[in-house]
Amino acid sequence: MYNRKQHVIKMAHQLFIEKGFQATSIQDILDYSGISKGTFYNYFSSKNELLIGIYQTIYKKLEMDRNDLLVGQDPANIEIFIKQIEMQMITNRKNKLIAIYEEVLASNDADLKQFIQQNRLNSLRWLYRRFNDIFGEDKKPYLLDCAIMFQGILQQNVQYNRRAHKSGEKISSVVRYSVMRLMKMVEEVSESGDQLLEPELLEKWLPNCSKNNHGFKNQLLQVSGSLRKAISKNSPIKGEQEKYIELLEFIQDELLHSNKPRKFLIESALSSMHGCSFWKKELQQLEQLAEDFFMQVETEKTPNQ
Repeated sequence: MYNRKQHVIKMAHQLFIEKGFQATSIQDILDYSGISKGTFYNYFSSKNELLIGIYQTIYKKLEMDRNDLLVGQDPANIEIFIKQIEMQMITNRKNKLIAIYEEVLASNDADLKQFIQQNRLNSLRWLYRRFNDIFGEDKKPYLLDCAIMFQGILQQNVQYNRRAHKSGEKISSVVRYSVMRLMKMVEEVSESGDQLLEPELLEKWLPNCSKNNHGFKNQLLQVSGSLRKAISKNSPIKGEQEKYIELLEFIQDELLHSNKPRKFLIESALSSMHGCSFWKKELQQLEQLAEDFFMQVETEKTPNQ
């Protein structure tokens, strides 16, 4: 079922690129992906939900790949950050996400617009947190302002370099140039003491992102990344590798994206991953994280005596 749903997402994404989101009908998607209407509605309640599924699939992989770059590395290393930004820009370009974004924003669909705006805020939050890693606590009051300015600098540099080099510019040079300007900008803004927006605004814009959740999320993504590498490297049979990766992604989705993570399903998935000694250490770390998570949930449920 998982692979079939991903097939529909892939086929619909191709159609949205070729024809445009608005011009693509559900019937087009049914014909192109070779499924029935009933099967489609088993997976998605609407074309809008399918589009959201496309973005979530792409950005979930981007999030995992970006965090893989941090495994065993100093989070303050500016070269790692440059590689993460390059990865993001290449993902956007490869999947034509900006063009689809622009089409959606030009429409009158309030739900999709809200989803796009939420994605933009999530991107801003990620930048702000990475800036904290890189520049430190003493510059924290100015880092939301710098994250917003960096988004604008990078976007405009990419746009005009593409216009100047129609045969295709190297995204790496544009990203590096923009990040070097960022380094100077952070120093200048912090020295001046000028602050336009308080970082605490992020908590109002994205009320579900507490510091504790951020710490848990970073740990989970790093442990999941290490486990995924161990599975990819050591699974002798391709079918087994896909099964274990799918179980890992299910656990990660439950813990990070579900409003009420289902403990019994997570425990069942973890149990199904036992039996191979190659990733025993990483699996134990994941099990401990899940246990700590549910202990914290139970503690928060218990009223103060």
